[in-house]
Amino acid sequence: MKNIVILISGRGSNMQAIVEANLPHRIAAVISNRADAGGLEYAVARGIPTAVVSHREHPTREAFDTVLAAEIDRHRPDLVVLAGFMRILTPGFVEHFAGRLINIHPSLLPSYTGLHTHQRAIEDGVKLHGCTVHFVTADLDHGPIIAQGAVPVLCDDTPDTLAARILKIEHRIYPQAVGWLCSGQVSLNASGKVVSKGAETSDGFVISPVLE
Repeated sequence: MKNIVILISGRGSNMQAIVEANLPHRIAAVISNRADAGGLEYAVARGIPTAVVSHREHPTREAFDTVLAAEIDRHRPDLVVLAGFMRILTPGFVEHFAGRLINIHPSLLPSYTGLHTHQRAIEDGVKLHGCTVHFVTADLDHGPIIAQGAVPVLCDDTPDTLAARILKIEHRIYPQAVGWLCSGQVSLNASGKVVSKGAETSDGFVISPVLE
């Protein structure tokens, strides 16, 4: 059984999706940089150990990341999952957890790194938008891609309606990706490429819009 540590900053809806997926692995801890994060209450109610490492109590990003890494290491994680953790991590932290640190980003990377992804997608007129589970590297939002999910962008979409539809996909693919990594079905090879032991298809496709 693998140990999973989840980092959150708010309500942690992706954290909740992972917990409720009932994976055959142990959620060793949920850690937040904010004491008022709603996801902490959810974790406590389910008997999951929690901790708060406040970034406001440390003078630099490096100092915060050092304390955060020490707290994570106490739980001996096989996988560290960023689930709405709203801090940019230092290269030293990322290196410390290299190959064990994953994130979900609300776009089809490598498109739309950074913030305001849904607004930017709508403004550009793309027909498909989605989310990406990826390994975290020092290059923000550019780590090796583990899984992606897409939805059509509708003509009357707003950033909020598009975000809500994509969040449903996040709640499906993030637990799946965590399960794959913990079971060894998906892994990161020596050249930094994600490889899968599962069957892949070459004839699947998605079209948007669908016109009759």
